[in-house]
Amino acid sequence: MEDEVAAAGRLDCRYLISQTGNALPGVSREEQAATLIEGLKAAAPLLEEAGVTLVVEPLNTLVDHPGYFLDADEAAALIREVGSPNVKLLYDVYHQQVTEGDLIRTIRRNSGEIGYFHVADHPGRGELGTGEIHFANVLKAIKETGVDGFVGLEYFPRIDGERSLVDFMKEFGGIAHE
Repeated sequence: MEDEVAAAGRLDCRYLISQTGNALPGVSREEQAATLIEGLKAAAPLLEEAGVTLVVEPLNTLVDHPGYFLDADEAAALIREVGSPNVKLLYDVYHQQVTEGDLIRTIRRNSGEIGYFHVADHPGRGELGTGEIHFANVLKAIKETGVDGFVGLEYFPRIDGERSLVDFMKEFGGIAHE
């Protein structure tokens, strides 16, 4: 973590993204959660001193990451237990739609623990508006929470990447400025 925080400082990077890896066979979820909390609490002072936020990302277990350890509500509870403003949840809208759905309620319920968002549509992790997620409502809900973090576009463009960004700003850029 010291090396990661030092690299973030050199790059003027405010966020580091982490995943937990897969659930460990033969080890209880409680024991795995306790170990994760212990590690995050140990990292927190270093992150706080450097002004860097570590965001922990739950991934979906149904399509892309079978066996992954963490879901959004579980992650938010662990983040609350860590109790550091520099350890937060990365809420990936695509992964949570696959795993849990109920996006807006989950975002609102866990907004105090969320520090960063990733967005992509489902199915297929495509551009916003190519699947089943109603992003105008999701992005509006994110804004209404007052979460002080970023929304990162993490999708596979089906069209030219630059054109995709222009289309995104036309469709959703106004939500950020309402």
